[in-house]
Amino acid sequence: MKRTDFVYVNTPEPHRGRTRAILKAHPEVRQLIGKNPLSFWVILGLVGLLVGLAALLAEASWWWIIGVAYCVGAFADHALFVMIHECAHRLIFKSQSANRLAGMLANLPQIFPSSISFEKYHIKHHSFQGNHDLDADLPNHWEAKLINNYFVGKAIWFLFYPIFQAFRVSRLKEIKPFDGWTAANWAAQIAFTAAVWYFLGPKAVAFLTLSFFFSVGLHPLGGRWIQEHYLTHNEEQETFSYYGPLNTVAFNVGYHNEHHDFPSVPWNKLPELKQQALPFYDSLKSHNSWTALWLRFLFSRELSLFSRIVRKNRNAVKLTDESKPDIELLKRPATEMA
Repeated sequence: MKRTDFVYVNTPEPHRGRTRAILKAHPEVRQLIGKNPLSFWVILGLVGLLVGLAALLAEASWWWIIGVAYCVGAFADHALFVMIHECAHRLIFKSQSANRLAGMLANLPQIFPSSISFEKYHIKHHSFQGNHDLDADLPNHWEAKLINNYFVGKAIWFLFYPIFQAFRVSRLKEIKPFDGWTAANWAAQIAFTAAVWYFLGPKAVAFLTLSFFFSVGLHPLGGRWIQEHYLTHNEEQETFSYYGPLNTVAFNVGYHNEHHDFPSVPWNKLPELKQQALPFYDSLKSHNSWTALWLRFLFSRELSLFSRIVRKNRNAVKLTDESKPDIELLKRPATEMA
């Protein structure tokens, strides 16, 4: 059946309740909470890889540029998104400023400034999952209606996914879109892109730009955006994990239920979290192939951007006497405790 609206519910988001249940049944998972400073070296390696490829392809034919961007650059760029995500949750360094600077470094080859803005909107996504006025991960109503449930519309949506995301900013009234950190992010991107253009030429910039769009759009990696919160199995489970082989090059970003339950656990310990709390996660539906899911979403008339759960309650964390012990154990960043 063709959906004409989102799925509206009055229930709270599922993660805080499961977090408390897991902490009660498996208190040992607290030991997984912490930082992973080695992620900074991953950032340096990926940035070096993309800049090196841009230099190698500076005089190459367009077929080589497009092919390498799709087959290699997209995966490296996507991995940098995961590192920016780690920085947003302060999972690399103790200092918020150090994490933001690391995120800005990871952002450089992606051409478009996004790391600081992503932090603002992503933390709200965790705090207010499914609230249309606060969760930028939800499509706009006009966006879902425009794309409809046809292959062509979905393909266009994947190809221009970052642009559609940018249009969501205007509806999120409680977020300050621009500040000093955002200005610094923009300045760094402009300086980096200008330097690449000057020293390596326009084809190098084109390679980095194509890698960026492929990494988040019309590419099997795009299955990740459908995997996380789209209703691909039923209308009761709104968050799904992916346990397929691409987690190896995507730094376990597929462990999405685990991440939402414990956002202070770094990427390298998410598989261990799943194993320690296996009864909780084995009972949930999951995905094993981003490619199969991506193709299914593209061609299925039953799946559309309306295949999302929306709630009107704010899901705010209330620091009552009963919840304080759980909140302390999770050690979530203050910005996540809206």
